[in-house]
Formats: sequence, structure tokens, C-alpha cells
Amino acid sequence: MSQALEIAHLLDDAARHAKAVPQIDPHGELSLADAYAIQSASIQRRLARGERRVGVKMGFTSRAKMVQMGIDDVIWGRLSSGMQVEEGAALKFARFVHPRVEPELAFVLKKPLAGDATLVEALAAVEAVAPALEIIDSRYQDFKFSLPDVIADNASSSGFVIGAWSDPQQDFGNLGLTLSIDGRVVQVGSTAAILGHPLRSLVAAARLSAAAGEPLQAGWVVMAGGATPAEWIKPGQYISIEMERLGTAGFHVEE
Repeated sequence: MSQALEIAHLLDDAARHAKAVPQIDPHGELSLADAYAIQSASIQRRLARGERRVGVKMGFTSRAKMVQMGIDDVIWGRLSSGMQVEEGAALKFARFVHPRVEPELAFVLKKPLAGDATLVEALAAVEAVAPALEIIDSRYQDFKFSLPDVIADNASSSGFVIGAWSDPQQDFGNLGLTLSIDGRVVQVGSTAAILGHPLRSLVAAARLSAAAGEPLQAGWVVMAGGATPAEWIKPGQYISIEMERLGTAGFHVEE
């Protein structure tokens, strides 16, 4: 078995059993291409167990985060059916190692989207938009990781919750939003924090997924990226997003 497959098995098992593992790249020697190959192999294990591919998540969609991580492009991960949590449902804390949550905007596509899509073409491919929450989780011990570590670990994507879908033919480029825990607002932000406009994130998703030989498909969800910093979550909490004009979404956290 190749080293990439061995690492993919390690990270997949860590996610399945919520067990922390040591950094795979403590010295920053893995290339980003190697890290994405590990991510792909790890997701293939999920699909082999019967999960379905349902979309893409985007990461590092704020300029400040790119500067902090020393990169000049966003990163992406793959969404599977086993990651989706019904709006309002309960999520078991024991499924995760270091869970945090980010408020986001989600797209669902009505047709495939080419890798060289323009902003206008991207909007034309959108069936609907919705307020959403992404549960992110690093599987690494002591919460220590490099950029290749994060990418290999499916860009930390672990779960997502989507609110009611709305007509995309409205301006969603600068919608105010709040992230709340047990009804208390803990983050305030705007969809404009996502690359200046969430559509730019969708265009980037089309480019990166097509380059990997997995172009965006009709029916796929694209999580556009965090609109505020992430918040730690704990058992017993209710996590919710409220987005201007688009409504709310939330989930409970159980032991």
C-alpha cells in the first residue's frame, strides 16, 4: 500500500471513530497535490461504504485567513451524504475530536458548472441559496497541524446543516448574519466576508473541482466558506445562524 493510501486510511479511521491522530506532516514536507490525493483517497473510502458524493466545501475564503496561512488561494474539501445533518436535528458530540462551527452561505446547483465559469455563468447554474452551518473538526492531536495536514483531513469538513432554500435572483452579496449559541450572539458578520461576494467562492469551487477531474454537478451543494471566525461547540448547546432575508438554521449538540 502506498504511503498516501496508508495516511488516507489513518485519517478516515480517525474521523469515523473520533480518535485524534498525530500530525501526518509535522515538518511541512508534503506538497498540496499530495495532500489532496490523500483527501481524495480518504473520501473514496466513505463512498465505498455506501455514502454518496453531494458537493464541495470551500475553506480559507477570507483574505485575512489566506495571509495568516501564507497562501494565495482558497482550499476545498468534499461533501458526502453522511456529513449532512438535518436542520433542527441533534448531533452527537462524541462523533468529533475538536468540533467547531462556522456560519456560511450554501448553494445548490441546478446544472453542472464548468471549471472556467464566469460569475454570471455561476449564478445561472444556481438553483437556490440558503443560510448554513458547517461543523469543522481537526483530527490531529493537540490541535496542531500544517496546511497540508488540513487539506488531507478533508479541509477539516465534518458536517453541515442547511436552512430553507431561497431564490438566488436576489442580492446575497452583503447579507448581515449572526452566529448564536443558546440564543446568545457570539459572532456577527456578512456574506461579503466570503471573498468579497459568495459567488466568487462558487467560481473557485468550479475551477478547483474541475481541475481535480470532479466538476460540479447538478444537485450538488457548495458550502461557500466561513463568514466569521469559527466557534468551539460543546454538549448541550443549540447552535444557530440567522441571515438577513434568508432566515435561520440550527442544530442541537448532544453528549
